[in-house]
Amino acid sequence: MNAHVSFTDRVLLLQTPGTSYSAYLGAGDDIPIHTYWGPRVTAADAAQLATATADRLAGEWTSFRSAANGHEELPLDGRLQFGRAAVSLEFAGGVRSTEWTLTEPRIHDDARHLELVFDVERHEVVLSLHYRVHDDSDVIDRWVAISNNSGEPVAVHRLDSAAWVMPEWTQYRMSHLTGRWAAETGLQRTNLTNSQLVLESRRGITSHHANPWFAVDDGTATEEYGDVYSAALHWSGSWRLLAQRDLDEPVQVLLGWGHEDFGPRPLDPGEQLTSPVSSGLFSNAGFGAASRAWHTYALNHVLPRSNELRPVLFNSWEATEFAVDEASQRKLAAQAAELGCELFVLDDGWFGRRSDDRTGLGDWWVNRDRFPGGLQPLIDEVHGLGMDFGLWVEPEMVNPDSDLYRAHPDWVYHYEGRAPAELRNQLVLNLARPDVQRWMLEQLDGLLAAHDIQFVKWDMNRPFADTGWPAEPERQGRIWFDHVTGVYAVLDALRAKYPSVAFEACSGGGGRVDLGMMHRTDQFWTSDNTDAVDRRTIQHGFSQLYPARTMSCWVTDVPSFINKRRVPLAYRFHVAMAGVLGIGGDLDAWSDEEREQARELIAQYKTIRHVVQHGAQYRLGEPGRSASAVQYVTRDRTESVVLAYQDSQQYDSQPPPIRLRGLDPRAVYELEGATWSGAALMAHGLHLHLTGDYASRLITLRAVT
Repeated sequence: MNAHVSFTDRVLLLQTPGTSYSAYLGAGDDIPIHTYWGPRVTAADAAQLATATADRLAGEWTSFRSAANGHEELPLDGRLQFGRAAVSLEFAGGVRSTEWTLTEPRIHDDARHLELVFDVERHEVVLSLHYRVHDDSDVIDRWVAISNNSGEPVAVHRLDSAAWVMPEWTQYRMSHLTGRWAAETGLQRTNLTNSQLVLESRRGITSHHANPWFAVDDGTATEEYGDVYSAALHWSGSWRLLAQRDLDEPVQVLLGWGHEDFGPRPLDPGEQLTSPVSSGLFSNAGFGAASRAWHTYALNHVLPRSNELRPVLFNSWEATEFAVDEASQRKLAAQAAELGCELFVLDDGWFGRRSDDRTGLGDWWVNRDRFPGGLQPLIDEVHGLGMDFGLWVEPEMVNPDSDLYRAHPDWVYHYEGRAPAELRNQLVLNLARPDVQRWMLEQLDGLLAAHDIQFVKWDMNRPFADTGWPAEPERQGRIWFDHVTGVYAVLDALRAKYPSVAFEACSGGGGRVDLGMMHRTDQFWTSDNTDAVDRRTIQHGFSQLYPARTMSCWVTDVPSFINKRRVPLAYRFHVAMAGVLGIGGDLDAWSDEEREQARELIAQYKTIRHVVQHGAQYRLGEPGRSASAVQYVTRDRTESVVLAYQDSQQYDSQPPPIRLRGLDPRAVYELEGATWSGAALMAHGLHLHLTGDYASRLITLRAVT
């Protein structure tokens, strides 16, 4: 069915291929209420639900409860709305109450985009609620814009992108992702009581500690069954997710940029501020179907050049760290090419006086002591070996021991008269300043213009602190929003000028994994933790929202620097093959046998990566001591890849068969010299034959009929 939006008799109705979403604006002074989100219904159904819901809520009004309590389409700060607000504005005289009146609905993009325009009463301010649908997805995009048409500044305390109202259930469970550095995207499931649950980043980046995504079910959904409501935020800075529930009311989840008490952000006369997009999805086939729908949406509507196959890369960091010079990199490049790598990435240490993490950040000129002829001779050597060339940068950072900081100490976040706090011996540049944005663009543009570079790894190795702007204290509240949009502006300009250059988003690992950064980059560095056992858990959580095509995974040396664990090379490869494969080890230390095994496994990955990077993903069990697997199936169901793992074996017991998913039950598949029907593989399952600890297998299936 075609997707479309409509607004008839004050009923908002969004139709996606398989779902419907509606709200009711009632009489002119009524608070807009959410009325339905679920399997597709008709316009007549939506109209009946609208009036029935409004009548029921009006009948439940008391002197301690508003008629819209918990059902607001977008709760405002003020009047008879007592929950936490999605929009909180402060006007002249300290007025913190917002009242609005719908002035007009506007339909754009062939009825795929609905805009509801509200005038804020007694103030020359306009609020617009935006909704967008897609013909090929059940994901709904929402965002909010505010325009200050008055002659006075308006203080924006909150401008959330959306409030997502859940169905009226007796029980609610929220799935979300938490962690820390080297332990990102850990999947958690939390029962929601009559209270508030807040997840947020206060760090200026998306953060390792939580991710702006959630899924809500009634406590009974599984990977394959049950109603699941989920939403995510397209934003790469501080954010807040707030789930609130009153007794006898549904859960309402607010999602938007900015942490609690971040500002306010001033909105000057004549200025417009647009929130990032929050996207929501309903699925009635469990967490797995929801993830696959998110993956398809991300590939079709978020990720640039998503149809490309990402190359196998080699990164120099773990081999040389800061001990970088042309000779060592030429040697590594030759070894990487021999293994079959297709992209060579020169990491930290090539610029300025960068001999350790105390010096040089901000000085983006080539160190001629290490590269006497500049970078181009190494780049030419890499290209001659048949590989693309990539470069590491960290342009938002500066070391106090750098030419840049000595020239512009005022360019970092700091408070007057106080020394800014350092982390990793570095400070954060104030990207809310237009002059700093211009400088950054000039530096990166100069690097790309002067060198034949195909890949940029953009790092960001510390959060914000001391977020002062002494030169313009009245603009200090802009930092949390304008820094991120400044980064976006630089990336957008570089992509427009250098469309063939790919970018990887990194922030000390997975500190900047989100849909906003995905829109501007080609892949994420998932975690600095490359221990294969830990990575399985990290990758399991990552896959709840983000597709394998964006998940960069390296094979590195053992013992792991994180936990000193040793696991077999094949196991490390099989874990890394679940996404975009890379190598990050010291190849000089690899034995001839390890190099030969690596060559074979890289060649094998190249035969399956089209399935892994572009296929539908099925999680067959969860990481743990017992066996589990990750399966990928092409969209036409003619090919499938299974990556199976067993961390620990007890006695001589073999794991039970794993039932595959997503196959054509009528097709016959060939695997390992035998043929099986899709029906049998999904109903009975596949014996994995895993023996010992840290055992793994790669299994390929191809339809022969």
